Amino acid sequence: MSSLTPIRLSDLTRQIQDTLESSFGGQSFWVVGEVTNHQYRTKEQWHFFTLAEKEASAHTIVAKAETVAWKGGSSRIAHFERVTGQPFKDGIQVLVKVSVDYSPLYGLKLTLQDIDVNYTIGLLEQQRQAVLEKLLKECSDYIRKVGDRYITANNQLSLPLVIQRIALVASHTSAGYEDFMHILQTNSFGYAFQVDPYFTVIQGEGAAAAVRGKLLDIFQAPTTYDAVVLIRGGGASTDFLIFDTFPLGQIAAKFPIPIITGIGHQRNESIVDLMVHTATNAPTKAAEFIIAHNRRFEEACLHTQQTILIRTQQLFIHHSRALTELQHNLGTMASGFIHAQKGYLANTSLNLGVYQRNFITNQRGYLAHWASVIDLMNPEKLLKKGFALVYYKGKIMVDPDHIPDGADMTVRLADTKIEATVRQKKKLYE
Repeated sequence: MSSLTPIRLSDLTRQIQDTLESSFGGQSFWVVGEVTNHQYRTKEQWHFFTLAEKEASAHTIVAKAETVAWKGGSSRIAHFERVTGQPFKDGIQVLVKVSVDYSPLYGLKLTLQDIDVNYTIGLLEQQRQAVLEKLLKECSDYIRKVGDRYITANNQLSLPLVIQRIALVASHTSAGYEDFMHILQTNSFGYAFQVDPYFTVIQGEGAAAAVRGKLLDIFQAPTTYDAVVLIRGGGASTDFLIFDTFPLGQIAAKFPIPIITGIGHQRNESIVDLMVHTATNAPTKAAEFIIAHNRRFEEACLHTQQTILIRTQQLFIHHSRALTELQHNLGTMASGFIHAQKGYLANTSLNLGVYQRNFITNQRGYLAHWASVIDLMNPEKLLKKGFALVYYKGKIMVDPDHIPDGADMTVRLADTKIEATVRQKKKLYE
């Protein structure tokens, strides 16, 4: 049997308590750790959890401490949840202010006094920036950054002039879906839409993979959609963390159909918002954007119609005036032409009269001349002047060579016919 004198456990624990009290009493420490084994007693509003530290590479626990948040600490946790939108639960990294307490009955515990809101917000932003850097590095073919703007294959697509066929990714139990459909269906312009819902979970474990799967279904669908609409109603900030994940940011950036988001968060744009064609901050805003887009096209058509009408009226007035002026000019020209032609016809008529008289006078002179010539050539008158006609074989002879010697011929005078015989022919001018 040992010669040492044992002490009571309570004495030992009291010594431990005194030692810890002397070393840590009245002090508090800011500690970074991960929440595990979290439990919450609603009635007392107490939180019990383990604060653990893990190795960055191996994710193995290198230190842990049981921690409690009594009612005062619980109120700070409630404030943390309101500001960050992050539920206090297992798996989150926090910066907490704790005191070291030891009870002989309950052992060593850390008591939460406060929790740093900005640390968690900053951590989430760091994770978000890491995802953005990864997208730029691994998806440089269709994602690049110009200034503060991300240029992606999706936001460089052109929306159709009119959006009618819509693929809607939403939760069928959310009020956001009902709000979106209500705005579309009751629009004051009477626009009709074909909306094909692709229902899925939008929050919780596996939500990012589920949404990505629905986008792939839309890509493979036989319908040619004008746009894809991704909506989610309001909620805590952590409910929107799926929209800051690499898989959703990647598929949204390269999706071949324009994506319109209507995610009801109040903080900065999500990564998906930065990657898609158009981002709005609520389901109703997404619906209003689509209606406004279609309205702009209708207004452009109405403006073009009005422009055509006004231009047509202007052309009609211009050409009407031109026709009136042409009609007047034609009337003036026709009147002048008719007047000129009347003068020409009167002058021509006068000239024709003079020409007719002169022509008739001249023709009468010609006729008198030819009558005189004909009269002079009258055989009767020629015979009376001492001329004679010589007939041979019943024909008047002019050439004596045609009358042979000894031939019988007839010589006709004015009132006498002589029958003669040719005895001799002699040329007078030989």
